[in-house]
Amino acid sequence: MGKPIARLQLTALDCPDPVALAAFYSEITGWAATRPHEDHPEWVQLAAPDNAVTLAFQRVENYSAPQWPGQVHPQQLHLDFLVSDLDAGEAGVLAAGAVKHEFQPAPDSFRIYLDPAGHPFCLVLESVS
Repeated sequence: MGKPIARLQLTALDCPDPVALAAFYSEITGWAATRPHEDHPEWVQLAAPDNAVTLAFQRVENYSAPQWPGQVHPQQLHLDFLVSDLDAGEAGVLAAGAVKHEFQPAPDSFRIYLDPAGHPFCLVLESVS
């Protein structure tokens, strides 16, 4: 592999309410929400403690939630979160405001949910080696 051209800074999700969606993901990850740009109040970020991963949320007018697994409004991306216990993780994300998707192709190894803005995300069972 050659020299990288760039480093990924963050992943941004469009949504109708960035403060609310950041609060949802903050509850799941334990990461603190910040507003790094005072002149852009419709942008909220969550950064992992080591700053290895940053999620951002930006307000979009007339937001349409993705419809997965359909392709009329495709998901375009989704987030996977590792958990050591799928049932405990499920209880936590449901309490935070997620909705369990009806389509579950491999519920013993990963489960699919929708965040409050309708983005699909997965809880993936951490493999024990």
